[in-house]
Amino acid sequence: MTAHVFVDETKERGLIVAAVVVPVADLAAARRATRDLILPGQRRIHFHKERDDRRRQIIDRFLALPAHVVIFDAKAHRNARGAREACIVSLVEHSAKIGAVRLVLERDDSTFRADQRLLFEQVRKCGVDGALRYDQLRAHEECLLAIPDAVAWCWAKGGRWKDSIRRMISESRPI
Repeated sequence: MTAHVFVDETKERGLIVAAVVVPVADLAAARRATRDLILPGQRRIHFHKERDDRRRQIIDRFLALPAHVVIFDAKAHRNARGAREACIVSLVEHSAKIGAVRLVLERDDSTFRADQRLLFEQVRKCGVDGALRYDQLRAHEECLLAIPDAVAWCWAKGGRWKDSIRRMISESRPI
């Protein structure tokens, strides 16, 4: 599958990473649908700051997109650094396995350099150097980062919120 993978995380109850897979052919429509959700005065959608009725509206729109999500659950790791590294390794392996051409992580300035080094190493280790491009962008630089932001929040929140996005989830992996 030729796709882009968009990644965000939540650390609310241990590290949970949501990787949203969007086929390349559907990127323009997915971006248009996502941009249409950004309200006047908003730079981006930040799911945890939205009201519940707006969250439901956003989720409904995301459920209609031709995308699926893989959840990487690193809650079993004892330290944050080890959890993050395990997630990045798994993300690159998964991206290589599905033939993704781009991996986009929401940028975290506190881990940027370490993430860059690990991404560089893993892309080569998986044999996809030149085939898989990776970027670390701020959420306002790539509107599709709103999807994993919403999914990770819902998954970590649990209950009705987790149930509301379950149709999008193709797999949940403990790592």
